[in-house]
Amino acid sequence: MDEVFKALADPSRRRLLDSLNARNGQTLRELCAGLDMARQSVSKHLGVLEEANLVTTVWRGREKLHYLNAVPINAIADRWITQYDRRRAGALADLKSALEDHPVADTAFVYTTYINTTPERLWQALTEPAFTERYWGIALESDWRPGSPVTWKRAGTAIEDPEQVVLESEPGRRLAFTWHTIGDQFAKAFDVDPELVARWGREPRSKVTFTIEPHGEAVKLTVVHDGFEPGSEVREAVGQGWPEVLSSLKTLLETGDPLPA
Repeated sequence: MDEVFKALADPSRRRLLDSLNARNGQTLRELCAGLDMARQSVSKHLGVLEEANLVTTVWRGREKLHYLNAVPINAIADRWITQYDRRRAGALADLKSALEDHPVADTAFVYTTYINTTPERLWQALTEPAFTERYWGIALESDWRPGSPVTWKRAGTAIEDPEQVVLESEPGRRLAFTWHTIGDQFAKAFDVDPELVARWGREPRSKVTFTIEPHGEAVKLTVVHDGFEPGSEVREAVGQGWPEVLSSLKTLLETGDPLPA
């Protein structure tokens, strides 16, 4: 909590968050150009924001992309804002309001969380059907080898498709697979309106990537769900669903029980 308030206290860092809120996934060079700030200053401020878990970074080839992670802002604002002095609370409230009024407009969902577990245990939770069904409500079945199919099972319905495959698999480090097919099986499994499913089904197939990194006695988990077109309805839907799924995963691994359904 203290790290978040410290990060938000500086107007330059708030400008960086505003810039990412307007256009997520920027490189250091793009952030410097857009804000007319020296590279060294921007790099230093980004380091503080990363330490506070307000910014998440993802490598794309040789480029390091920066994404806004609004989770700490919303969590702290909702719980603590009335207990802090007007200046600090006001800065947080203003940024929270900006995030809600002008949500991040980008084609990727990026989320970082820290879990008191081990890389091996987290990998098990991501790949074993008995685990995924507890916190996700879905049994994911695969041998988790690159190119192998991934079957989603929910409410007695299996979602299967030749294009639902594992893309990357490094046990304890990295897992990526294409997203499930949005069609009749999906509509039945999730009881979704057929007209909505038809619209979603016309969008390109997306993919999700889990990156696992040791972080002291805990583990840093970064989830990137990308491949969406601008204005994607599926992107909006997964952006609402992932925080609950990942919070339930964290709770399960740390307490033995997922969040209440």
